[in-house]
Amino acid sequence: MDFHVLSYTVILFLNRSGFEKELDELEMEDNEISQFFSQVNNFFSDHERPVWEFNKNKLEFNQSPFIMGILNVTPDSFSDGGKFFSDESAVQHALAMIDEGADIIDIGGESTRPGSDPISIQEELNRVLPVITAIRKYSNIPISIDTYKSKVAEAALGAGANIVNDISGCSIDDKMPEIVKKYNSPIILMHIKGTPKNMQMNPEYEDVVGEVYNFLNNQIQILKKADLDKIAIDPGIGFGKRLEDNLKLLNNLESFKFLGKPVLIGASRKSFLGHVLDKEVDLRLYGSLSVAVLSVLKGADIIRVHDVAETKDVLKVIKSIRSAD
Repeated sequence: MDFHVLSYTVILFLNRSGFEKELDELEMEDNEISQFFSQVNNFFSDHERPVWEFNKNKLEFNQSPFIMGILNVTPDSFSDGGKFFSDESAVQHALAMIDEGADIIDIGGESTRPGSDPISIQEELNRVLPVITAIRKYSNIPISIDTYKSKVAEAALGAGANIVNDISGCSIDDKMPEIVKKYNSPIILMHIKGTPKNMQMNPEYEDVVGEVYNFLNNQIQILKKADLDKIAIDPGIGFGKRLEDNLKLLNNLESFKFLGKPVLIGASRKSFLGHVLDKEVDLRLYGSLSVAVLSVLKGADIIRVHDVAETKDVLKVIKSIRSAD
């Protein structure tokens, strides 16, 4: 099935109005498209939203969107590098985000800003493990470990983390699925073109939406063969994409819902907003909130943000309006 037919189909179903007319206009020389439309209709009508259960908490995706608070335990992340590099400041910031309404805390020990160099496994562990252990003394909130290294993921899950957030979508470390299965943990698969070191060196796409979609679909199928199904997807805003690529992905976010997995969007304070607004990183709050609102309206289930309290407010208003009779 051609990706654009798939994308067009999904948008029709999300909008619903005029669907019968559009369906009649499609050429049905064989049953492939007809069967496909039937499958999509069944998906949107009957598909049960997943529930991720942990020892003392759970995420029920029929209650989404959820807010994922960013905790960079790094000296060099693009927005807040160094602010929470000490264990004490990192834990205090995590607890503050929990008080502000975060549903997940995402902890990363290696900067993945454009041009960044990788660090050793041991250095990454030294940064994240004490923070995970300390947070667990105060809260049962779901914790995701932002890493593409299976050894870091395994140690973090053993220390009390619940979710793996892999920016490479399991494409860098092929042992990651094994670790996820061992701990029965959910995993977030993100698309990246290249590595953080080289991802912004003239990335090019013929069809960014189709290429990202196909990559994520392929990675989902790999995990399914390993009997893993607690999967979320992330198109990877800002990771090996030009300005126009980021905008196209966000504008076509509905298409990714057909993959049948929760969708995460992480656009908070990113450089494409700086290009659109002509503002420095600390002046991109309203741009970040605009993307959060748009993403939720287009079906995003998790919004990864620096500004938890502000995002909580806008999502609460959206939810209240959408639930009104």
